[in-house]
Amino acid sequence: MARLEFFFDCSSPWTYLAFHRIEDVCAEAQAELSWRPILVGGVFNEVNPSVYEHRANPIARKARYFTKDLADWARYYGIAIGQPPVFPVNSVKAMRGVFVAEENGCLPAYSRAVFEAYWGQLADISQDHVLREIALRVGLDPTDFFDRIARQEYKDRLRENTDELMRRGGFGSPTMFVNEGDMYFGNDRLELVSAALRESSR
Repeated sequence: MARLEFFFDCSSPWTYLAFHRIEDVCAEAQAELSWRPILVGGVFNEVNPSVYEHRANPIARKARYFTKDLADWARYYGIAIGQPPVFPVNSVKAMRGVFVAEENGCLPAYSRAVFEAYWGQLADISQDHVLREIALRVGLDPTDFFDRIARQEYKDRLRENTDELMRRGGFGSPTMFVNEGDMYFGNDRLELVSAALRESSR
């Protein structure tokens, strides 16, 4: 069976797009899906600082097209992606929470709720009251949730995934690996990911 690793951070709109389809892509190829939460800001700081330069000094025509492109993809997928007033956002607590959700069998539902809160409802996912509402919505106990994400174990797990992605050549979110060594970056590479998974499964 082919295996797909999905390295992701909910603070990225392009990752939200890919997240929306990735389970179907894997199901169609009968591939195993491995969720790998990361902190994309840590990746940018270490290996892709040009992101900050582009944000500080945007090229107007590229920025206009970026906005259109994102809106086109969101409409095509049938999801809402707005412009959060807090961007970039500190997603560290939300992403540690992915591990808690995984342990409780609700990782996709939790991650989807985080994506929708930030990109659809334009809520600040760095805030505890927002995360509390998300935890309740997907059936997690908020007290247990906040207790766990404050533990060193969960901090270390997020850092380890982030460091691993960089060691393997990644530079952003979403990054996907087919069978460990075949890397793809971005929502617009999903067709290639799908083809690689199908080929691997033959």
